[in-house]
Amino acid sequence: MIYIAICDDERYMSDHIRKMVSAFFQKKNREVSIRSFSSGKELLSYHKQIDILFLDIQMKDMDGMETARKLREDNFRGFLIFITVLKDMVFQSFEVQAYDYLVKPVEEAQFEKTMERLFASMHRASEDSLLVQKGYEGRIIPKDEIVFCEIIDRKVYLNLVSSEVIDYYERIEKLETKLGDSFFRCHRSYLINLKHLKGYKNGTAYMDNGREIPVSRLRSREFSGVVLQYMKNL
Repeated sequence: MIYIAICDDERYMSDHIRKMVSAFFQKKNREVSIRSFSSGKELLSYHKQIDILFLDIQMKDMDGMETARKLREDNFRGFLIFITVLKDMVFQSFEVQAYDYLVKPVEEAQFEKTMERLFASMHRASEDSLLVQKGYEGRIIPKDEIVFCEIIDRKVYLNLVSSEVIDYYERIEKLETKLGDSFFRCHRSYLINLKHLKGYKNGTAYMDNGREIPVSRLRSREFSGVVLQYMKNL
C-alpha cells in the first residue's frame, strides 16, 4: 500500500491530481490510499504515514512552503511534490528537499513524467529499506538505521540508531531474507547490522550504540569469516 496525500485549497485541483494519481498507480498495479487536505494546518494535524505528498505552495493562512518546513522539522521523510503557478518559488523548494514541482494547470504529460521518475526512485529506495507492517499501518525503515534486531517469542524488536525500538510480529527467517547480506544472524535471537559492528571478542559482538550482542558458539567461526569478507568489500 502506498499512502498519498494531496493538500490544495482549490477543490477542483485536488480532484484533478487525485484522478491522475489513481490512474497512474492503477497502471502500475499498485494499491494506494489517497487522502485530501484543504489547508496546511489540517495536513499538519494528520500524524499517519504519508509516502507521497502533493502540496500547493500558494494557500491561505499557512502557505505550502511554511507547511513543508514544519513537516520536515517533524521528521517527514516522504516524497514531496509542489504544485505551483509561480516557477520562481521552485528555488526555495531545495531547502525542504522537494522531489519535484508541477506547474498549474497540471497537464497529464507533465504529471506522468514526474511520476515515472518518482516510481523508479521508490523502487530503488525499497531495496534499501524495510517495510514494517503493524496492524493496519505500515512504516518504511532505512536498513542503515537498524543497529540490530532482537527476537523474543515471535515478536521482532528493531533497535534503531536513534535509540527508538520498534516492535512487530515477523518470523526471523523471513526477516533475515528481507534484510540481506549486510545483516548476520549471530544467535538464534539476534540479527546484527554489520555496518554498526564496532568489535568482536570472546563470543560478544560490540555494536556502535554501546550494546553487546551474544554470538553463539555454533556461529562464531562463520561470523568471523563473514566479518572479514564484509571488511574486504568496504
